[in-house]
Amino acid sequence: MTAYGLLISYEWCSGCQSCEVACKEEHGLTVGEWGIRVLKDGPWSKTGSETMGNDFNWNHIPVPTDLCDLCEVRVAEGKKPSCVHHCLAKCMEFGPVEELAQKLGSEPKQALFIPR
Repeated sequence: MTAYGLLISYEWCSGCQSCEVACKEEHGLTVGEWGIRVLKDGPWSKTGSETMGNDFNWNHIPVPTDLCDLCEVRVAEGKKPSCVHHCLAKCMEFGPVEELAQKLGSEPKQALFIPR
């Protein structure tokens, strides 16, 4: 059986949370429930507090939770998972894990998620 996952290029995630909203709507999740959650890292200076440059680390990282089923109903209908379809930055890709794994390392700041 083929395993599927999400390849997320979080270098391009703007933190818009459209994936969160799309998932909540698709699955009817309530307040406090998340199928995917955008985590924030930063801002913090990569060069230390003594410099005044624009060298900051500030990432938004979409992370599927244990409630993520990769929109199995949508996928069975030939559609992409709702989070991927609605991602405004187009930084999420759905597919077989083996194919997505081959793309890892093709650009910086990527994560491969294989939800339950």
